[in-house]
Amino acid sequence: MNLVESFRIAIRALAANKVRSALTMLGVIIGVAAVILLVSIGTGVQEQVTGSIEGLGSNLLFVFPGDYSESGGGGGGPGGPGMSIRKQFTLDDAQSLQVRLGADGIVVPVIQGATALKVGNKDWRTSISAGNEFAMEVFTATLSGGRFYNRAEVVSARRVILIGATVRDQLFPGQDPVGRTVSVDGQPFTVIGHFEAMGGSFSGDQDNTVYMPVTTAQQLLSSKDISSIIVKAINADDVELLKVRMQQILKPKFKDQFTVFTQQQTLGLLSTLLGTLTAMLAGLASISLLVGGIGIMNIMLVSVSERTREIGIRKAVGARTYDILSQFVIEAIVLSVLGGATGILVGAGGALLLKPIVPAVVTPWAVVLAFVFSAAVGVFFGVYPAFRASRLDPIEALRYE
Repeated sequence: MNLVESFRIAIRALAANKVRSALTMLGVIIGVAAVILLVSIGTGVQEQVTGSIEGLGSNLLFVFPGDYSESGGGGGGPGGPGMSIRKQFTLDDAQSLQVRLGADGIVVPVIQGATALKVGNKDWRTSISAGNEFAMEVFTATLSGGRFYNRAEVVSARRVILIGATVRDQLFPGQDPVGRTVSVDGQPFTVIGHFEAMGGSFSGDQDNTVYMPVTTAQQLLSSKDISSIIVKAINADDVELLKVRMQQILKPKFKDQFTVFTQQQTLGLLSTLLGTLTAMLAGLASISLLVGGIGIMNIMLVSVSERTREIGIRKAVGARTYDILSQFVIEAIVLSVLGGATGILVGAGGALLLKPIVPAVVTPWAVVLAFVFSAAVGVFFGVYPAFRASRLDPIEALRYE
C-alpha cells in the first residue's frame, strides 16, 4: 500500500468521526491562533514604538537621571523599577549644557506629568509634556493651527498650552481651540495652538498630551526638577562625539548618576526588550500547542483501541507493519495540519479585529513557525499510538472484544 492509499484511508477514518476529529483539532487551533495573535500584538507594539522614536526627530540624544547600568540592563528602561535616581536634573543643568555645547547641539529640558483638563462641563485626563522654545526644532511635529510658545513665554512662565489631536477632539470637537480657555488642574490656560495627529510614542500617546513651557509646568507641578534632557546634534556625524562631551560636562556634578542614550541605542534597547517580550508571549502560547498535541495522542490511542479488530483484519489480509504505522501517523498529521491551518485563519482574523484597538501586525515568520510547529506536534504525538497499532499481533487483534 502506497502513501496515497494510506492518506485516503486516514481521511476516511477521520471523516467517520467528524465531531471527535473537530474537538481533537480544537487544542491545536487555539494554540496556533494564540501564537499568531500574541506575536502579532508584540510585533505591532514594537513597530509602533520604533516608528514613534524615529518620528521624534533625528540625531537625538536622551539624558536621563540615574545610572541605568545599575538596573542590570533589564530594569525596565530609563526610570524603570530597577533604576536608582539619587539626583534630578534642573533647568540650570540644561542651560549649562547648552552653553558648553554651543552651536553643536540644541538642548531641550523636558518635564512630563499627569493632569486634569476641564472645559465647561467636559473633563479629560491627559499628560503634560513641557519643553523650551527650541522644542519644535528638535521634535518632529506639525501644527494644525495656531503657533508654538516663544522664549518670552518660557521666561515668564505664561499659562499657554498647545494641545494634541485627541485632546482637541475631546474638548473642542469640530471647533478651533486657538484662543479658548482650558482649566488645567484648576488653573486657567489659553490654547495658542494644536497639533496634527502624531500617534503614540515610547513616552505615551503624543496626541493625548498638552504642551506648555517648561517653567510653567514647574509652577503647575510645584517642582524645580525636570524629567530629562534631550539634545539634538546639528551634525549627524557628531552624535557620538556630542555624547562624550555631554558625559564630560555632567560628570563633575552627577558622577555616574546619569545616563546618555543616543537615538540608535534607545531604539536598539527597546527593540531588544520588546523582542524578548514577544518571544516570551510566543513561548507561553506554544504551551497550548503542546496541550493540543497531548490531546491528539490521547484520541489516537483511543482510536487504536477501538479499531483493534480492524487492524487485525488488515494484517490478516496482508497489510504490513509500515502500512499500519503510516496510516495512523498520517491521521495525526492531518489533524494537526488542519488544526494549524484553521488556527492561522482564526489568529490572523483576530489580529485584524483587534487592530483598531491595539497595534497588531501578522508576520509571515510567525505564521510559518506556528504551522510547522503544529505539524511537528502532530508527528511527535502521533508516532507512539501508530507504533502501538503497527506492533499489534494479528491473532490477538482479531480476538479483541
